[in-house]
Amino acid sequence: MTTLAQPNIDSLKASVRGEILLPDATNYDEVREIWNAMIDRRPSLIVRCMGVADVKACLAFAKESGMEISMRGAGHNIAGTAIADGRMLIDLSNLRSVTVNPSARTVTAGPGATLGDIDHETKEFGLAVPLGINSTTGVSGLVLGGGIGWLTRKHGMTSDNLLSAQVVMADGEVLEASESENTDLFWALRGGGGNFGIVTRWTFRAHPVSMVTAGLVVFPAEERMSVLQKYREYAVTLPNETPVWVVLRQAPPLPFLPEDVHGKDVLVLALCHNGDSAEGMAVVDTLKSFGNPVGVHAGEMPFAGWQQAFDPLLTPGARNYWKSHNFTELSDECLETVIEYASALPSPECEIFFGYIEGFCNAIDPTATAYSHRHTKWVLNMHGRWQEPSDDEFCIQWARDLFAATKPHAAPGVYINFLTGEETDRIKDGFGVNYDRLVEVKSKYDPDNIFNLNQNIKPN
Repeated sequence: MTTLAQPNIDSLKASVRGEILLPDATNYDEVREIWNAMIDRRPSLIVRCMGVADVKACLAFAKESGMEISMRGAGHNIAGTAIADGRMLIDLSNLRSVTVNPSARTVTAGPGATLGDIDHETKEFGLAVPLGINSTTGVSGLVLGGGIGWLTRKHGMTSDNLLSAQVVMADGEVLEASESENTDLFWALRGGGGNFGIVTRWTFRAHPVSMVTAGLVVFPAEERMSVLQKYREYAVTLPNETPVWVVLRQAPPLPFLPEDVHGKDVLVLALCHNGDSAEGMAVVDTLKSFGNPVGVHAGEMPFAGWQQAFDPLLTPGARNYWKSHNFTELSDECLETVIEYASALPSPECEIFFGYIEGFCNAIDPTATAYSHRHTKWVLNMHGRWQEPSDDEFCIQWARDLFAATKPHAAPGVYINFLTGEETDRIKDGFGVNYDRLVEVKSKYDPDNIFNLNQNIKPN
């Protein structure tokens, strides 16, 4: 760990408004915690930035002292790219302001804002930004990798709805990036990861979304294959307003499920219909007809409420190891493999998730933004999740084995937000056809690779 001289710290303290924490601070351990409990790292210095001036001061200090940096928005990345041993942590998690312009249908958010922060404000105006599905996720990491959620089929990735960003560059210059300013940087921010600078303000396009028809239809383990086959054929016929996703896991103790189902292997169909309630309930009826559900919980509800539906299954503090594939089709052989591993879940919290996302985002040219995987129709995630370090090896191996077993059926590429820290060999595939152009942008804006704790693109 880097040891810092007191005069250097005093100089930094004079330059920032935010709190500065060294390892002996009483709240150091609390502040350095991030969502994934497997990530236990000790930065030499934490600066809890209060604004752009603090970010600039941190970069200047890092350059003068020769200290490497990391940046944290909400600290939700599965690989723990927010934090590293011995570095300066530029902590943006206090910058959570959200402002809605209802007439322009735009939303401006700070870099530490979570999806819940944004939904909390937009719901008051009957609007929503296309975001992810866990309200504690940070918007910065989400949009930099793309951003998949319930509104993706209708309105595109989160990155497709970015209008502008304010960015502090490696040399301390503050740039605006949009379709009319620094367009190459704006292109790269929409799916190129945290390679180019520190974003201190986001502005998004919002869409009219208020009440939705949403819920869960839960089937017993013995019906998984037949339900998946029917789902596979039905999902592609649904309009973009109606995504339906799949979760295979052990049944949590939800109040609408019989007690004898709790802890049993189940298949869950989750839907969110943004449209007429009667049409949405007709979809629910069709899903129910796929088998003999052991529980159904669906109806009209505020979209912002549905956005929090999966939060109890994704709380901070658990140990997480995830793997992911993209697919253009789901063969019976692939589904059989998924069911095999769903029958051998190593912990009650492990799950297999996949969703059909084809829609608006597939109509966009793969080179229009840095996110290139416009061919993807299905995303499969293997969520290894558990509580005790003693279970690490078993749970990690389960995810790796499932990943390897489904790889022959997968399409090229991977959603970079689901890459683990060890998957550096997949980074180039994660950026696909846009990798070479991203190298050019990286070389222009960060030639010394100051921003390197990410799905890193090496400059020329």
